[in-house]
Amino acid sequence: MIPARIPGWAGRNYLLLTAAAIVTNLGTHGALIAAAFAVLQSGGDGGDVGLVAMARTLPLVLFLLIGGAVADRVPRHRVMVAANALNCVSQAVFAVLVLTGEARLWQMMLLTALCGTGQAFFNPAAEAMLMSSVDGEQAGRAFALFRMAMNGAGIGGAALGGALIAAFGPGWVLVIDAAAFAVAGALRAFLDVRHIPERAPGGGLLADLREGWDEFAGRPWLWSIVAQFSIVVALVGAAESVYGPLVARDELGGARPWGLALAAFGVGTLAGALLMARWKPRRMLLVGTLCVFPIALPSAALAVPLDVVGLGAAMFVSGVAIEVFGVSWMTTLHQEIPEEKLSRVSAYDWFGSTAMLPLSTALAGPAETVLGRGTALWGSAALIVLVTALVLLVPDVRNLTRRTKRVTAAEAGAGPAAPASPPSPSSPSSPPSADAEGAVRRDG
Repeated sequence: MIPARIPGWAGRNYLLLTAAAIVTNLGTHGALIAAAFAVLQSGGDGGDVGLVAMARTLPLVLFLLIGGAVADRVPRHRVMVAANALNCVSQAVFAVLVLTGEARLWQMMLLTALCGTGQAFFNPAAEAMLMSSVDGEQAGRAFALFRMAMNGAGIGGAALGGALIAAFGPGWVLVIDAAAFAVAGALRAFLDVRHIPERAPGGGLLADLREGWDEFAGRPWLWSIVAQFSIVVALVGAAESVYGPLVARDELGGARPWGLALAAFGVGTLAGALLMARWKPRRMLLVGTLCVFPIALPSAALAVPLDVVGLGAAMFVSGVAIEVFGVSWMTTLHQEIPEEKLSRVSAYDWFGSTAMLPLSTALAGPAETVLGRGTALWGSAALIVLVTALVLLVPDVRNLTRRTKRVTAAEAGAGPAAPASPPSPSSPSSPPSADAEGAVRRDG
């Protein structure tokens, strides 16, 4: 249960970030469905859906590292507001074109590319801002409650989006998404960044990127999981952006069942976040990685394909598992990475995790033609299981443990932080617990 009273650790920034995330997730979850059906409505096929999805993810990958470096130099809330403004304008123009029946494939690709560019600058700033808004042993609980609120909004957004597309078409869902970005940007303008240390003068963008790379490459647990998720995110992204809408259209009856399946995923993430608000696993990366295996279930369910009830069940279990991973991941970054380097490390995390997503979404349509939809989906499920098993071979993934104190710049020194030592028996963090986050992450 979400506490009736606001806890003492939930300060102004945390509350503003949570409120803004709720607003954007209400719009974005429906808009993801709307974009796919806008392409199909204009006469496009599965390959065209993949091209539009690729157009969004390609600039996201290309500009993430620059976005992370900028967010550690410029006040993070300004980066977030500017990105929200770009997303608002691009989605509004997209909506007008769809509503007037004038949308062309190249226009949809251009506008989704602008939206992806905004997300490239937004994501590292937002993740670092959230992590700097809480501290101490309540960090895991704070991240879980944040994601619970965000994913709860995603449930309503997906279900409402599917229903609105079926009743009125995708254009009006894009209008709602544009309005949501405007409201969220206004909320984020009031964030307080005075607690974030000012950067010392000197060094340029390349120096910042090198420093971030040193932090990233020096931690085997970090780069190995990011490498794992470069494949997991690519496969899940292709299934969600391309194969899911096509299976829904051909086998399940249209947009509404796919919206319900995504809503079931949202319910799962809500349940997972609720679990993580109470559970604090000692070996958080080990627990989180074990929970990546069920992320293969939706691809397998689409390959069969199961009916909407079976697909919804697979999506629900996947949602729970993703949240257990996600909170664990956020808590580990919060614990191990110095605050002044969070945006850059987060950028390398996002960059690595999404690097293959443009390729996978672009190739999803041709893969369906060559291999068949079922074979492509079964292959995706098998690869997710394989790369997750390989990550478990990394000692730090199995052994890194929770502690109550986060790493500071002085403690980290010039090199990476060492894995946390086990807490003492009297430590508040010693009882088991768990934390979570998403495969295809949506923190907007």
